[in-house]
Amino acid sequence: MADISSAPRPGFMHVLWHKHRVWLATLAVLAITAAASPQQAVESVAFVTAAIWHTAPFLVLSVAVAAWAAATGADNLIAKAFVGSPVVIITLAALAGGLSPFCSCGVIPLIAALLAMGVPLSAVMAFWLASPVMDPSMFLLTAGVLDLQFAVAKTLTAIGLGMAGGYIVHLLARTHALDAPLREGIGNGGCGGAKLRAPKPVLWRFWTDPERLSKFFGEALKTTHFLAKWLIFAFLLESLMLAYVPAETVTRLLGGEGLGPIAVATLVGVPAYLNGYAALPLVGGLIDQGMAHGAGLAFLVAGGVTSLPAAIAVWALVRPHVFALYIAISLGGAFLAGLLFQLWVTL
Repeated sequence: MADISSAPRPGFMHVLWHKHRVWLATLAVLAITAAASPQQAVESVAFVTAAIWHTAPFLVLSVAVAAWAAATGADNLIAKAFVGSPVVIITLAALAGGLSPFCSCGVIPLIAALLAMGVPLSAVMAFWLASPVMDPSMFLLTAGVLDLQFAVAKTLTAIGLGMAGGYIVHLLARTHALDAPLREGIGNGGCGGAKLRAPKPVLWRFWTDPERLSKFFGEALKTTHFLAKWLIFAFLLESLMLAYVPAETVTRLLGGEGLGPIAVATLVGVPAYLNGYAALPLVGGLIDQGMAHGAGLAFLVAGGVTSLPAAIAVWALVRPHVFALYIAISLGGAFLAGLLFQLWVTL
């Protein structure tokens, strides 16, 4: 048997970068800004401080919701969304994906678990498409960083996209073109699969259980750190964008009416998307500079569902034709949602 102690261990810099890359990137951007323009660095710090202060109430509510869901076990109710007739489970799966708080690291393993356990691809696709777009924490922050109208539109888009994708897959599945969607060797492991295999009972009075109370505070701390690092990084980028990106450029590419700005935002959202929470301040800054609201929603939806990290994980999970369908539904749904939202805000 090989000596485990003799196995090579990751270097200090590798561990530091892996655990703190967002903070390091923030410091690097700030350092480069300070070297190029000390005045802009001071203004950027002031901008970030003011933005965090403005967002703080929504940030606190977001953290509380995420911690409450983890401590009570409310996120385990997701398993109940996949029981019933095809139409019912597609609808419930879309609602679960769009409304239920769920750990982003568990989405891909959960999908693998669902498919491996025989859950129809139509229901899985409904959850799959809706889940990255919206959850209660995202709703609160979207309302705080952008506005309530945007948050409602994004929620409706998440549910609508999930339902539309689920029904499309349900119709295609009748031709047997989507049989065996998983790649060979993909099982039902992962932290997401456990929620289905052995869901824990929900305990609404979680503070009566020391273990769940400890989980509440642990989840609150983890979520606070996660949101803080991404929002600070995003607000810093927004401050630089407002300072150096001409407003007329944004208006020319992404402003105004018509299909062009929404189509461009849909395609740009895939490579440019950073993170669901980090994208909100960036879109807010772009809207202030003339970006159309419909283009902003298309950017958030397309980027949320098909961002490069998520797309790579999906590619590794399912067969190419299922991946192609996932991309087509995502981009088409994002474009349509942006178009409808633009018509809504202009009425």
